[in-house]
Amino acid sequence: MILQALNRLYDRLADDPGYAIAPPGYSLQKICFAVVVHPDGRLHAIEDRREASGNKPRPVQRLVPGQSKPSGSGLNPCFLWDNAFYLFGFTEEDSKKDRARKAFAAFRESHLALEREIDDRAFSAVCRFLRSWRPELAADHPELAEFATGFGVFQLTGESEYVHERERIRDWWTAHLQADDDAGEKTGLCLITGQRARIASIHEPKIKGVNRAQSSGALLVSFEPDAFTSYGKAQSYNAPVSEAAAFRYATALNGILSGPCSDKHRIRIGDATVVFWTERATITEDWLAQMLGGDISEVQDDAALARTRVFLQALRNGGGELRALGDDPATPVHVLALAPNAARLSVRFLHTGSIGDLFDRLRDHHDALRLSWCWDPADRREPPQFPPIWMLLRETARESREIPPLLGGALMRAVLEGTPYPDALASAVIRRIRADRIVNYLRAAILKAWLIRKPNRQGGIPVSLDIERSDPAYRLGRLFAVLEKTQEEAQPGINATIRDRFFSAASATPAIVFPRLLRTYQHHLAKLNPGAKVNREKLVQDIVDGLATMPSHLNLEQQAQFAIGYYHQRKALFTKSESNEGYQE
Repeated sequence: MILQALNRLYDRLADDPGYAIAPPGYSLQKICFAVVVHPDGRLHAIEDRREASGNKPRPVQRLVPGQSKPSGSGLNPCFLWDNAFYLFGFTEEDSKKDRARKAFAAFRESHLALEREIDDRAFSAVCRFLRSWRPELAADHPELAEFATGFGVFQLTGESEYVHERERIRDWWTAHLQADDDAGEKTGLCLITGQRARIASIHEPKIKGVNRAQSSGALLVSFEPDAFTSYGKAQSYNAPVSEAAAFRYATALNGILSGPCSDKHRIRIGDATVVFWTERATITEDWLAQMLGGDISEVQDDAALARTRVFLQALRNGGGELRALGDDPATPVHVLALAPNAARLSVRFLHTGSIGDLFDRLRDHHDALRLSWCWDPADRREPPQFPPIWMLLRETARESREIPPLLGGALMRAVLEGTPYPDALASAVIRRIRADRIVNYLRAAILKAWLIRKPNRQGGIPVSLDIERSDPAYRLGRLFAVLEKTQEEAQPGINATIRDRFFSAASATPAIVFPRLLRTYQHHLAKLNPGAKVNREKLVQDIVDGLATMPSHLNLEQQAQFAIGYYHQRKALFTKSESNEGYQE
């Protein structure tokens, strides 16, 4: 399903010049320099072709024949483009000088063998240069050191086009590719197209743009160990895909992962890189990256704000509102999460559905997270109306690199499919609360959403304080918030409250901790003014009266209710109200 969807995407991207999609047999490569030669083969100059970008020049994307250099220990010269190692036999490492000379020799021989067949004056000029060049001459060109890791192309003096862009050479390259297809020995039924064609042994081009994957690219489909072969079919013949289909799906995926328009198709969630696309161009597609990976509330441009309001209205009301944006709710959408795995890519999850269903799922997700909010000294910044996934994951670990690798994919799957949130999410949030004793809006919202979707759960979780709720864990959380507030009022400016010392123990073993806290509470209560003392004691009594027993231990679900009860009561205590303290937000 993934490959079929990407194969269809290729046609759409190829028709849009903004994506700069390479046609079959070509690839987009980052070009740093041009080797400019005279018609007689003399080297004119090695010219920098990078473009200015801030303080550091950047390579330019150019369409070149062939794909990225395949991995392996063999010599693999490209056609009319390559790095300085192959073009000049240049290297700054003494240990590699012998291999550099062999690489240049391989590049030279592969081109000289084609000179008569191609019969083009510019190509012949390149061949004359290759015949006369010696790797020892590289020492006379210190500029090569700056281009050592970049790719270069050839150009004839007085001409604006590169040698590989000449019409005669392009025609020869097309005929060469067709001849290779006709000579193919491995043919079979392609699993993507259903047509008989030459089967790709390695799926190229390699996929680039996945966070922490190899910079040279990684493979989405590959087989290597003998255990993965069957009936004598090694490499990718084990899952037959035609070379044309492999090129199409890989090029389309690269187009939305690392192409010029990748910012609107790609976000990071944990260690995974998530890409998404719709079957046809939609306004929704342009907003998904902002919605899933950014903060919509931070949009500043007036025109963008106007569109955002319509978008947010559709998000609140579900997929049926998408027609107001000009999109058909039935348009298919695909969401794919990829993670690095050495020279390969792991698929964390794939979601396929309609954009209408996607909006319904996102609305349900944000409804599950919804909590009332008011100012609190420990939680001063108002949270975003629609917190992105990364913001939720950030609450599960001290640093982003400590977020469990599989958690992002599991959370995203629950959001997109409307399934229960992973228990690991709640466990990680509870651990963070126990570690730093902070129950902020996002943590409480995550625990609320997790509890709501627990299988076989009876009853919901309130958005704001529910003084009638009888769950012992919820009431104990409320009680802890009241005891903490009493201490803060009795000892203004105190550096550490009971939350810093006892929250973890109180939320896990309340029967051991609360008797001590209630004794301390009496001392704090005595320091309040008479009116505040009466209201506070009445609030505590109302909470305690609803407790039938004091549990000895609280499990994960009960600890989540404890945290939510604490959050609700804490917020209520900081809400300015003319009614009795703690009863109304």
